[in-house]
Amino acid sequence: MSWSTPRSLAVAGIVLALLFGLGALGLFVVDAGAAETEPVPFDETVTVGLTSEATATLDENVSLPEVQVFYSQYRYVTGYYGVGTYADVSSQPGHDAQFGYPMAVHVTDYAGTGIRLDEDGYPAPMRTPGWVAADEAVYVVESDARSPDGGTILPFSNRGEAEAFVHDHGGDVVDWETALERSDERTGADGVRESVNDRTAQADADVDSRTKLLEEETRPVSVVVGKDADTIQAAVDVAEPNTTVVVPAGTYEEHVEIDRPITLVGVEETDTGAGSTHLTEKTTETTQPVHVRGDGNGTVIQITADRVAVAGVAVSGVGNETRDPDAVPTDAWDANVELGYGHGDAGIAAVDAAGVLIAGVDVDTPANGILLRDSPGAVVRNVDVGGADEWLDGFMGVMVMRSPAVVENSTFAGGRDGVYTHRSHGTVVRNNSMDGMRYGVHLMHTDDALIADNVVRGGAFGGITIMTDPAGNAIVGNDVRNSTTGISPSGSDVYVAENVLVDNNRGMSTATRTSLYEHNVLAYNDVGARMSSILPTNRIVANDFVGNDRHVYASGIGPLRIWTHDGNGNYWDGALGAVGETDEHRDGATLSREYVATDPVDERLGRTAGAATLARSPAVAALRSLSDAVPGLKTGGVVDVAPRASPANPALLERVGLLEEHDNAETTAGSDVDETEDETEEER
Repeated sequence: MSWSTPRSLAVAGIVLALLFGLGALGLFVVDAGAAETEPVPFDETVTVGLTSEATATLDENVSLPEVQVFYSQYRYVTGYYGVGTYADVSSQPGHDAQFGYPMAVHVTDYAGTGIRLDEDGYPAPMRTPGWVAADEAVYVVESDARSPDGGTILPFSNRGEAEAFVHDHGGDVVDWETALERSDERTGADGVRESVNDRTAQADADVDSRTKLLEEETRPVSVVVGKDADTIQAAVDVAEPNTTVVVPAGTYEEHVEIDRPITLVGVEETDTGAGSTHLTEKTTETTQPVHVRGDGNGTVIQITADRVAVAGVAVSGVGNETRDPDAVPTDAWDANVELGYGHGDAGIAAVDAAGVLIAGVDVDTPANGILLRDSPGAVVRNVDVGGADEWLDGFMGVMVMRSPAVVENSTFAGGRDGVYTHRSHGTVVRNNSMDGMRYGVHLMHTDDALIADNVVRGGAFGGITIMTDPAGNAIVGNDVRNSTTGISPSGSDVYVAENVLVDNNRGMSTATRTSLYEHNVLAYNDVGARMSSILPTNRIVANDFVGNDRHVYASGIGPLRIWTHDGNGNYWDGALGAVGETDEHRDGATLSREYVATDPVDERLGRTAGAATLARSPAVAALRSLSDAVPGLKTGGVVDVAPRASPANPALLERVGLLEEHDNAETTAGSDVDETEDETEEER
């Protein structure tokens, strides 16, 4: 049946009315007079604030201040870790439009708990705190009390007890409104955006510092294999600290342990006397002339000292163990993760070794390519790791555990994950190529990382994935295609910008909180973006949705998300409306008609014949007006109230070869819509 016949239009209108009506009946409609607003257990709220690592590592005696809020337009009780978090999130533009007003606000009550501070300054009351209405409490600000993300504010229902705490731990006693004003403002995702240049500069400095280990002036040659020692291991054993062991071209069948701060460098020249030029980086795609081959068991090159450099070698003969059966479990909260991911065989492994450089290395491995555990400050660059053809049979290209590192300019093919991190805060993964694995980049419990300018293809589970609720990560300038989900972040204060996501099942998901998604291109995916955050606190603006089968998918009924900020929205090919004029608050012209990305009509615009006519019909217009006027009829989903009239990122579209393709598709779609509209006018 065609959508363009008068009968089908009438039927569609009835169907839409039923869809809207049933959706409204399924929503939680708040009645301020009858709604239950008594405090609930905090673990039953939808929380905002601390990372899961921070909460997992707290001592059981610690009880941090919490806020829980019942909103008029949000069906779940929202829990905030701290007054500062509540003050920051609730003051964000668009917050009231999506949550409504706070019907009730409850805060932790430290009165009568025997409150004390532990050695970290965290509140550790002797008795479990209760709850008090926020406007009935007093607050201790700027005291010695702290939380994992800085200073914190402590509420008391009794002023005398608050003043006693101030006597012992400093600070001031203030009311609710003043506490909100005195809260330390979080920088949030905007701060992460501003930090990208600083993170890049710090990574550059780390690379410069480590590559000095390859310079003759820093580490003169002390031992040449084949001249001063018969094997690589023998050369390492006699080398003086802060010198270089030179390995001439050839194949060396051995396992090597480097237990002192030296540089091990492979060279092609046979003249390896003093004064020879060290390898500073890999310059060709051919196999390195120096080949260190293990016997198929265990790790081939083991590093156990600080400031070791390994460069210019190819490594093979790696064992296929991805766990260490002899590893001893610890009492740490993440012991099982370490045992499952942080051990096993590798081409090169650094354990308890800071400031390591691994450069210009090829690794062929059935397990890890390079393993870093408890080795902060490492630089891995210009490496080529070939893993198992089936990701289930392999492991990590670079496995980074508790080891902030820079991984750059490298190629990963096959294996499980290109780069996997765990508790490696501040890691930088940039300018790498990853193909044919489970995930290209996979972050776990890792905050403040920068994932930039990587090319990922064929991620069976995803291209770039951040799990376990971390904070402050930046995903910038990556190109991800032919993957299940191009970019799938989690956590809070995530910055996702200038990425190209093409031909994926899903371009990106939005399972984050208080995060910023801007200037991304989502083109020709089955679904451009999957709306999966239960809290409508993300800012999603200036992105281009082009040629996707469905621009946005929302699973189930959730809160309304407004993907517009300060009068600026996103570009949605197929969106309708007259082109308005720009003003000083808007970045480019916008359309006169809002675009509801999850609406059953709007999502078909530009893809289904007759959808444009239906979208302009009086019935649909009336339903929209009614939905806007009656809060109970406002269904969950995504609405852009100021959709852009043209792409926000034409230079990015052009750079990746998508601008001309988009223009041609838009012209064709526009002519189809015009013909349909003309035919309908004649029928009328």
